[in-house]
Amino acid sequence: MFLPLGSLANVAAILAGGVLGLFLNDRFPENIRKISFQGIGLCVMLIGVQMALKVENVILMIFSVLIGGIIGEALNLDTRFKNMADKLKRRLKSNNEKFSDGLITAFMLYCIGSMAVLGALDEGLRNDPSILYTKAILDGFTSIILASIYGRGVLFSVIPLFIYQAGLTFMAGFIEPFLSPVLLNEIAGTGGLLIIGLSISVLEIKEIRVTNMLPALVMVVVLNLFFG
Repeated sequence: MFLPLGSLANVAAILAGGVLGLFLNDRFPENIRKISFQGIGLCVMLIGVQMALKVENVILMIFSVLIGGIIGEALNLDTRFKNMADKLKRRLKSNNEKFSDGLITAFMLYCIGSMAVLGALDEGLRNDPSILYTKAILDGFTSIILASIYGRGVLFSVIPLFIYQAGLTFMAGFIEPFLSPVLLNEIAGTGGLLIIGLSISVLEIKEIRVTNMLPALVMVVVLNLFFG
């Protein structure tokens, strides 16, 4: 039986880093937590800018975000996702106000990026999980910081992460013929724009319902296959 070892290692690294982050959480004074929170927001913005600059066809990205945002708004994805996170929070009897935000922020950071896509496809097509092992190390260190600020919600981001990455691994044979290097850059660029939106929310400049824009990642594939 084939096991998605790369995704399993990714999950284990996030959980290990998250547990360490929870241990540190109570040991941070409020002012340290606040400046760390702002630092995370700035770093997330930088990651988003670096990814967004990979885009080659800005017009298609604009239409992808617009159409994807309309679809996400119609489906009310943001509210649905937050309701699920809040339901999980109540089951765990957590009083952490940032639980849902932590889950969503971590999920977006771990899943929107070329390493998640390329690593999952590499494992599925060539049985080579090395990219996901590298991603696991990076995500593990990131989870220390995120969990120390957001709390337990970060740990539960591994559930949608595993479904997403393992799903790509198992479907790799079907997906691979449609993914060119140019298309991967378009996906990364559009994902980067969403991460910039996420950073704006994290920094509390303005709340942007980035979850409602997730269909843009599907639209950028569809539009590029037809018009790219």
